[in-house]
Amino acid sequence: MPRTLNINVGINTTGYLPAAWKYRSGSRHDIYDPQYYRRLTELAHKGRFDAVFFSDHPALMTDPDSRPFHTIDPLILCTALAAQVPDIGFVATMSSTYNSPYNLARRTQSTDIVSGGRLIINIVSSFNPNVAANFGSAPLPPRAERYAKASEFLDVAKKLWASWDPAREGDVPDERFWDAESAHSIDHEGDHFTVKGPLNVPRGPQGHPVIAQAGASEGGIELAARHGEIIYCNILSRPAGQAFGKKVRDRAAALGRDPKGIRIVPGVVVILGETKEEALRKHELFSGAGSEDGLIARFVKENGIDPDGFDPDAALDAERFIPDPNRLQAVGMGLGLSDLLTHEKLTARQAVRRSEGHHRLLLGTPEEVADALIDLWEDGTVDGYTLQPPRAPDDIEEFVKKVVPILQDRGVYRSHYEERTVRERYGLPFPAD
Repeated sequence: MPRTLNINVGINTTGYLPAAWKYRSGSRHDIYDPQYYRRLTELAHKGRFDAVFFSDHPALMTDPDSRPFHTIDPLILCTALAAQVPDIGFVATMSSTYNSPYNLARRTQSTDIVSGGRLIINIVSSFNPNVAANFGSAPLPPRAERYAKASEFLDVAKKLWASWDPAREGDVPDERFWDAESAHSIDHEGDHFTVKGPLNVPRGPQGHPVIAQAGASEGGIELAARHGEIIYCNILSRPAGQAFGKKVRDRAAALGRDPKGIRIVPGVVVILGETKEEALRKHELFSGAGSEDGLIARFVKENGIDPDGFDPDAALDAERFIPDPNRLQAVGMGLGLSDLLTHEKLTARQAVRRSEGHHRLLLGTPEEVADALIDLWEDGTVDGYTLQPPRAPDDIEEFVKKVVPILQDRGVYRSHYEERTVRERYGLPFPAD
């Protein structure tokens, strides 16, 4: 089978960039209207995206200068949308830190069955203390503990997803409804969980939902290598992407897993213009910086640089931008800039045009953007992308109208849906029993 460019699209609230909401069409009340998300999903379906992606924090960030980014529970929203929009898949982000394996396994397997095999679950290790405060008085667990718990969490979930499989039924006597031997307890006893099983939802059309994982820290790579099938990450250049992909796949092989079951699908922020100059000006507007000097000033502030005497046209030192591995925020996304600078000598003036919202920034005409998307995909550096539109619905509409036809004409992107499940669409293996 020829490779196909896989693209998911983020449809959280007003779009990906916090300051871009001022320039979008629609009402501020859209963000908690199910019909708004239906319209976005129908638009994504028109663009033949693999899936719509919902990130999530189970906490409301009450920054008066921003906007809510996570509202309706993504799994509930995805279940409702799957009943209304055919074909397209759904990525629902769920916390392994603040969930029980049985409940998550039951709810997600149910959604996968209801949707006909269109669910991807993005398992995250919650790093926000505001989330921890919503689940009790205990502080956020240390990073190492959260990742260890996440790995065992998925071990348990996989056992539960496979614990009742009607396909295992033998001949059922007339006086019995079913063959109870088709289900078995898992009797899991580990460091974090004790679960008997079996699950009271049978095995789904994908075996189990596709597992997505986001993280490039050492703990994140270990989790991705052990369990991840779709890896959502921050890749800003070809050398950095090739190094990241090799690291994940080598670690998977060392764990006894076939690395062919892993897809690298990094985030990308696209800003289109009739010319490159128009796209640059839109970037300055949507970012909230207002100008190139504003982008540089933001870069200086965010990275703790003394502005006195700083030269925006001097080459940057990669080591200066390696994030603290013990910091509270996600480490993986912060590694993108240092990884980029390890392989390319860039100035601050250049760097601010390569990344936005911790993801690769593509600025230019539809043809230039299509070229850039194909570039890293064609040689296998990435398997696809998660498009993070600055504004929703505006930048999704523009991408579907102007970029998708170019990708289709070049024969790298589907013109219609063929595969029934997202697992088949990504060419991922069916889970072993």
